[in-house]
Amino acid sequence: MTSSTSSATEPAEREEIARRLLDSSEALSFDPNTEVDWETPLDTDYHGASPEWSTLYGTAYWNEMTEDQKRELTRQEAASVASTGIWFEMILQQMILRDFYAKDPTDPAFQWALTEIADECRHSIMFARGAAKLRAPAYRPSRIVVELGRAFKTVAFGEAAYAAILVAEEVLDVMQRDWMRDERVVPFVRTVNNIHVVEESRHMKFAREETKERLEGAGWVRRQINAVVVAIASYCIVGSMVNKKVYANAGLDTKRALREAKANEQHKSMLRSSCAGLMEFLDSAGLLTKASTWFYKRANLI
Repeated sequence: MTSSTSSATEPAEREEIARRLLDSSEALSFDPNTEVDWETPLDTDYHGASPEWSTLYGTAYWNEMTEDQKRELTRQEAASVASTGIWFEMILQQMILRDFYAKDPTDPAFQWALTEIADECRHSIMFARGAAKLRAPAYRPSRIVVELGRAFKTVAFGEAAYAAILVAEEVLDVMQRDWMRDERVVPFVRTVNNIHVVEESRHMKFAREETKERLEGAGWVRRQINAVVVAIASYCIVGSMVNKKVYANAGLDTKRALREAKANEQHKSMLRSSCAGLMEFLDSAGLLTKASTWFYKRANLI
């Protein structure tokens, strides 16, 4: 692992990046109210996500399930991922607002930050409507994760905040790119995923640049602490994506499903492959330390 950090973005370059992101947002943004087909009834002949991304895909239990059960499970899992996305997007919005509080509103970065918050508000509403259309209940992280998130959004700042934002967005990005191209997935979910992928690509660019800038000149102790903070946040986010209640709601034996999902090497491999680029970035930024790697391995991200 390397402890070197990419040089910080110069002020002029940072301003130019923010202007480009603002221009991109103006040219390529979507209104979920009109872009997504909310009116057509749910067609249960479709999956809610690519089957290969299911937590049970490749297990003995999966092979025993009927096609209807498989489709229902992927719909419930997709709704759970969307609900977790809403939870973290609310954390994200609060961290960005706090970071840009009382800063220069004429700065393109300030204006981009507000644009990103507006995007996240639309995404959260879109995910909420999508989960409801998938006939799923309100899936929420566990109480302890909710409280840890409350603490994180209150105290996280600088590179810890932006790196955690990046982790959440990168993991979702890879799986949703698969879902939006998969004709087995119900059309309205494919549209939702396409909107999110296009607009989140700008958010990830901003998060990477902010992480690098905030780390410029950071000492060894600061890097070690923030590396662990980001890793713990990542562990909580990924561990909360699929709520254990999805199995009962898909008509499955929860205990058996949890046992086989926990041992599912195929799903773990999918997660690891989705995070290869992310881990390379964290390593280059000095945020992939021995202590943080322990959490990433526990979350099956490395």
